[in-house]
Amino acid sequence: MQRRSRGINMGLILLLSQIIQVGINNIPPVTLATLALNIWFFLNPMKPLYNSCLSVEKCYQQKDWQRLLLSPFHHADDWHLYFNMASMLWKGINLERRLGSRWFAYIISTFSLLTGVVYLLLQFGFAELMDEPDYRRNCAVGFSGVLFALKVLNNHYCPGGFVNIWGFPVPNRFACWAELVAIHFFSPGTSFSGHLAGILVGLMYTQGPLKKIMETCAGYSGYQNHPYGRPGYTEVPRNYDAYTAGLSEEEQLERALRASLWDRGNTRNSPPSYGFHLSPEEMRRQRLYRFDGQ
Repeated sequence: MQRRSRGINMGLILLLSQIIQVGINNIPPVTLATLALNIWFFLNPMKPLYNSCLSVEKCYQQKDWQRLLLSPFHHADDWHLYFNMASMLWKGINLERRLGSRWFAYIISTFSLLTGVVYLLLQFGFAELMDEPDYRRNCAVGFSGVLFALKVLNNHYCPGGFVNIWGFPVPNRFACWAELVAIHFFSPGTSFSGHLAGILVGLMYTQGPLKKIMETCAGYSGYQNHPYGRPGYTEVPRNYDAYTAGLSEEEQLERALRASLWDRGNTRNSPPSYGFHLSPEEMRRQRLYRFDGQ
């Protein structure tokens, strides 16, 4: 395990401040554990990003299947970690309270693995259909494939209403697809296939057989658990303005992306970000994408 080089990580500081303002006691256990695990791997990555990112070439052709487990919990930089985990904080509180901690942990585990598998299938399919071998080498890291799947669940349980995406009101049921397109066009370097994989996994759960399969394998229904995850759990107030400055999730994302671009634009003369220390030969052979922007 490698320790990340020291420096000012504003994204990490902002994430920790939001967690403190929400209150650790108000964050259900699986959501809190997921946040802690991602922060831990950001500070102490098991491997460099190019040894943990997910690609058809590395996983299928070179049989490096451990990347399916590593890639969701590694992030390219502190801003990547920030807006993924800020989104996880919001979604986790809502979904874990609704589904219970045991079932939510089961969902997180299943989605983390399954989004990687679907991503590999999509990349392989694109490579074959478009006769473009680069799709097999495109390598992605990050948790937002899982977050897109969780967003499908959240929209399924809370239908109706509109969300603001890049200044445009979008019906809640189309929000995932609108974000998929918007992020692809406005945030170069993010993984279109990774986000699409998350949406497809979410639809497999809400509209397909995945939920029934999971219940059969587990031998119980997630709704048989305590609905709030643990006895004595304190309900989080609905008003999130205290730690979001009144911004919607999509507006927080837009601000974080702009801050990330500004941060990178002002550090062009400094060493490249962690995880991008690739040799010229490796850079030519492999593209690194982020499961980012959710």
